[in-house]
Amino acid sequence: MKLSAALFLTLTIFLNTGPVYSQERGIPRTRNAQQELACDIFRELVEINTTVNMGSTVAAEAIAKRLKNAGFPESDINVVGPQSQHMNLVVRYRGKGTQLPVLFIGHLDVVEALRQDWSSDPFRFTEIDGYFYGRGTTDMKNEDADLVSNLIRLRQEKFLPERDIIVALTENEEGGDANGIQWLLANRRDLINAEYCINPDGGGGIIKNGREIIMTIQTSEKVYADFTLETHNKGGHSSLPVKDNAIYKMAEALIRLSRYDFPLDLNETSRMFFERSAQIETGLVKSDMLAVSALPVDTAAANRLAKSYPQYNSQMRTTCVATMINGGHANNALPQTVTSNINCRLLPDDNIEHVTTVLKNIINDPQIELINTYAANPGPMSPLRKDVLDAVDNLTASMWQGVVVTPVMATGATDGKFLRSAGIPVYGVSGMFGDVDDVRAHGRDERMGVREFFNGVEFMYRLMKRLSSDSVKGGQSR
Repeated sequence: MKLSAALFLTLTIFLNTGPVYSQERGIPRTRNAQQELACDIFRELVEINTTVNMGSTVAAEAIAKRLKNAGFPESDINVVGPQSQHMNLVVRYRGKGTQLPVLFIGHLDVVEALRQDWSSDPFRFTEIDGYFYGRGTTDMKNEDADLVSNLIRLRQEKFLPERDIIVALTENEEGGDANGIQWLLANRRDLINAEYCINPDGGGGIIKNGREIIMTIQTSEKVYADFTLETHNKGGHSSLPVKDNAIYKMAEALIRLSRYDFPLDLNETSRMFFERSAQIETGLVKSDMLAVSALPVDTAAANRLAKSYPQYNSQMRTTCVATMINGGHANNALPQTVTSNINCRLLPDDNIEHVTTVLKNIINDPQIELINTYAANPGPMSPLRKDVLDAVDNLTASMWQGVVVTPVMATGATDGKFLRSAGIPVYGVSGMFGDVDDVRAHGRDERMGVREFFNGVEFMYRLMKRLSSDSVKGGQSR
């Protein structure tokens, strides 16, 4: 699926507006009104510091003001939350109401960024050599600006959807406190209740070697859990060593854990992930992916993929790994206490009781105590809705020829897990592409490609129209 430069530029032209592109990275020399609006909102959000100590209220109120000025009724714009400094924004675009609403979510908060660590001020929106720089440019004020600017565009066009469109921009996704989606579900579910949700934070496109290759749709997330292993010993003087050593016991248990693999367990999403991802592979990797996607699973093929590619291993099974260890109290004393943290990522249909039993069997030592210190609330997999998958398939094909669309299961976590647990299916979808070899979210000199930003805004505009329009008649599972 190699694309010539001419074809690549042709594919990235916005069909509705036809801007003129420069030769460098296909960046538009002139920007139309919609692009200017999206960029202006993007700039405003990046230049509002929404780190945990500052809160997101100023950003939420700034967006609320823009929506009000664009003609949205005040009754449909809600700035709500548990504390005045940490508020969420929820806006509703009214449709005919013939179907249940579709919800789009994003978070306003960002992780901390220190000026001395960056080449420029992280809270100043800067455009250099085809990139927008600033904290939150990829996680995820680009998407916030995307959603808001498209709501305003739809209103300017007097678009009347079949279903209401709800956009919720929330606080504390990065901090993990019980605000944001959790707070809205517990206190104002009426504002966000929907048939399903689109979460741009959970999906998007992948660039490799300068070319867009994959568009992902996140349908599920692994469940985070931590366990502590702890063992005690009477200790003693190091000049009188004994075999009953707490560090040795812990080491033996961890070695047993390192040699264990949870059973293969593929689901609807992971099977389709391997089936579709095989389209961009060759040789043994391609044939192994196809073998893994079939029934019954080819165990040898799965094991080859798992051994060579940790990211594929994590798609096929629950995983547990030692991440921290602490033990002993003096250089010249036998250790009395040793602890270790085991971090697990459970498949959506696994459960903490099962993993606890497995770990106890692996450790197989009555002198080592196993304690489950944290377990996130599990969320069910979102069924692969035909309307969502078809929409992403068709729009991707129209904008990025040859790009493979595939569902994925996230090995990390987003706010989507709370909605899934509350009975609202979530699909991670974004038109923003990022270079897999240059991921800067949460890091130094975070940046978003100018071309990729404007293409992503156009993609989301078309997706919002399609998923809320009368052409969508229900969401049968694939």
